[in-house]
Amino acid sequence: MKKLFKIIFTLSVFTLTSCSDHDEKYVPLEAEADEQYAGGDYSVFNTSEEAFGFAGTMLTNAEQIDFGVGNSLFRQSWVSAPSSTTARDGLGPFFNAVSCANCHFKDGRGRPPAFDGEKARGLLLRLTTEGNYLDGTDFGDHIYGGQLQDSSILGHVAKGSYTITYQTTIENFADGSTVELRKPIYLITNLGYGDMSANARISPRIAPQMAGLGLLEAVSESTILAFADENDNNKDGISGRPNYVHDVLSQSTQLGRFGWKSNQPNIRQQVAAAFSGDMGITSYLFPNENCPPGVDCDAIPNGGTPEITDLNLDRVAVYSSTLAVPARRNYRDQNVLEGKKTFETLQCTSCHIPKMQTGNTHTIVSLRNQTIRPYTDLLLHDMGEGLADNAKDFKATGTEWRTQPLWGIGLIQTVNKHTYLLHDGRARNVEEAILWHGGEAQKSKENYKKLSLKERQDLLAFINSL
Repeated sequence: MKKLFKIIFTLSVFTLTSCSDHDEKYVPLEAEADEQYAGGDYSVFNTSEEAFGFAGTMLTNAEQIDFGVGNSLFRQSWVSAPSSTTARDGLGPFFNAVSCANCHFKDGRGRPPAFDGEKARGLLLRLTTEGNYLDGTDFGDHIYGGQLQDSSILGHVAKGSYTITYQTTIENFADGSTVELRKPIYLITNLGYGDMSANARISPRIAPQMAGLGLLEAVSESTILAFADENDNNKDGISGRPNYVHDVLSQSTQLGRFGWKSNQPNIRQQVAAAFSGDMGITSYLFPNENCPPGVDCDAIPNGGTPEITDLNLDRVAVYSSTLAVPARRNYRDQNVLEGKKTFETLQCTSCHIPKMQTGNTHTIVSLRNQTIRPYTDLLLHDMGEGLADNAKDFKATGTEWRTQPLWGIGLIQTVNKHTYLLHDGRARNVEEAILWHGGEAQKSKENYKKLSLKERQDLLAFINSL
């Protein structure tokens, strides 16, 4: 009996000692203070399919009214003129969508067509040719302009349509597993007004989610420029640089912030450009219709001059500026924190800057002095030939793209029922998006491929918590 007790006691001591040794070596990771507040005071704790559609806090009464009217203008369909719906007529004559929400469904992200014959849902084709105007804007096609509108009002022929086929390649991980990637090939067909320029370049652009745009606009220019390292002076292989673009209202050159190549200086101009290019709606910033040679736009009924009033355009801009950012989920989970550590180790934070402050000068006061976690630097980076569209956009080259903010990325599936990522939606999930990184991010991608399955899963869990 004594012998049996001695054995049990010895085993107990061994077990306790082993646990104690293990506990001393393992130090649980901890989240940063307030890490869940991705948008500062503009964070919303909602994980439903409406997660991208909430107003930020502390709006004035006037801003709340503008948000409500802007929301209505954003969601409801525009119709061709003349119409009894005078506040929303003037669609076209050439267009890609009948409402902002067609591309940004529930203020979320568009996707490429799922099958042959399906209309695009938030994917459009930009067109450029060699040369640019004095303001730096690049020449569009000599007939079809800067964007292929694939729809038209009754009585007119659409400019054209397109089909997408995919080439597939395989990426191999160090552990022997593989991932198939797909590269889209675009074929423009059914051109309605003659041949396109022989040197026309096609740049596909997906409509991104809308949350947090005003906070990005509120970040000071000096903060953004402090992230730039155009000549890679610190020798880390990352050389982000700003785009400088034309500001229509001030007729000046300004820092670009919005669009896949940072080709718009502010939200108001981004909104006006979308009304013009996507819906054929004129505004005080873009008063001209998008008509090819041989089509007399002056003979086509319009919805007024301009077709969206100055007040309503500004209301849509206020709406777009004050959408809140979904708060972080699962940010305290150990696997998420392990993934965060790997994200940093792989140098992903060299471009996807985790945290910054907004400035103190934005016209919407509640956007000022916010600590935000957008995971972007708003700069251009060379992403390599694999993602190249070979089309310049002001200072952006054919291989450069703006760092996409990552906040809200984990809720795209919930809101939009898909996970298609990158500028053209080629990536079907976060991992495929990582594997398309090249150029300045090539080293980070190669190191990702060397991770264990558990490390990759933790990293993806972290990104999807954003």
